[in-house]
Amino acid sequence: MQLIKSFRGLRPIRELAEKVASHPYDVLNREEAFALAKDNPHSFLHINKPEVDIDPAVSVYDPRVYAKGRENLDRFVAEGTLRRDEKDTLYVYRQVMGEHTQTGLVAIASVDAYEADLIKKHEFTRPDKEDDRVNHMDALDAQVGPVFVTYAAQAKVNALIEQVTRAAPEYDFAAEDGTHHTFWTIADEALTEDLEAAINGLDCIYVADGHHRSAAASRVRALYEDRNPDHKGDESYNYFLVVLFPHDQMQILDYNRIIKDLNGQFSSEFLGALSAKFEVETVSDAASANPTGAQQFGLYLEKQWYRLHLNAAAAAAIDATDPVNSLDVSIMQNTILGPLLDIQDQRTDKRVDFVGGIRGLAELEKRVDSGEWQAAIALYPTSIESLMAIADAGEVMPPKSTWFEPKLKSGLVVHVLD
Repeated sequence: MQLIKSFRGLRPIRELAEKVASHPYDVLNREEAFALAKDNPHSFLHINKPEVDIDPAVSVYDPRVYAKGRENLDRFVAEGTLRRDEKDTLYVYRQVMGEHTQTGLVAIASVDAYEADLIKKHEFTRPDKEDDRVNHMDALDAQVGPVFVTYAAQAKVNALIEQVTRAAPEYDFAAEDGTHHTFWTIADEALTEDLEAAINGLDCIYVADGHHRSAAASRVRALYEDRNPDHKGDESYNYFLVVLFPHDQMQILDYNRIIKDLNGQFSSEFLGALSAKFEVETVSDAASANPTGAQQFGLYLEKQWYRLHLNAAAAAAIDATDPVNSLDVSIMQNTILGPLLDIQDQRTDKRVDFVGGIRGLAELEKRVDSGEWQAAIALYPTSIESLMAIADAGEVMPPKSTWFEPKLKSGLVVHVLD
């Protein structure tokens, strides 16, 4: 079954690409997005987070918000900010963040392959978040946020992409966060066909980040199929926008937790309870507490950092062949959050929140020192190999197990649902 194909992208003109490119919709809150978009009429936030142009009293899920997104997309096209390519092609997108470089292939992926689990998932989705993306895609007749996909690295694919990157790029700019973004279109039809064939020859690919977008694309396909009496299966709504990266170029950062309270315990009681499963060491600062390997955690409590290391007895009780329960996020849940703090479902419990590793451990200190939260737990990053193993096993990771960096910019290419 076909996994991906080329498409006619809707893209910014070269001189405006840097102004158009924006953060993904889900890494900014409303206030942050408004601040970034208010002085930039070309920002793609006007399309992928259109609440920036709506009265703050209006819910972000109000139909008027989605309608505004469509209005803004139409405006960008009418003004010539975005133009559609004349023929189907693939694109190559390179990101550089510090010493890290990743180069991906931009394509559209098959909803049929997604539903057949040839595009594998590792997370549950939340219905409200899915509904939001369905409503956004349906209102815009477009997919504007690419799904972050990975695959087992292939030397052949690397060599083909390297051919593309020898040419002059279409876009090349540094973003305000210091990341560098370079984007190529592929003019060579034979090269496009070779890349399609190479990816379609894989047994499967994996959703890394973007489970709500991919699930929403499946639901949108069903909506559009119902509306189309002449549905054939090759219409653009049978596909969704992706960027595919080889697994050995993926960078996963830690995804840390902050805790509202200690479930009625004094700090001394909580630390004592931890000692049943962990070696607990008081350390001088965040750097000393930062985990350097699996089965290690940092704990920030009452302006003091601790380093936690699973003790030998607790470690021996973990089945290393279980891809889910051997994860650090599972160990944290099964030894700390559940039994000691009565946080049984991180997905729904308001006593726990999540802080991406890109913000650093200083953000954990800041949130706890504010008095709004009582403690923080720092984790070691989940590996991409663990993600793939869990997806291969048909299992699901605990919520918020991975934080990928750098994030894909939105607005460099749009998939129109004709």
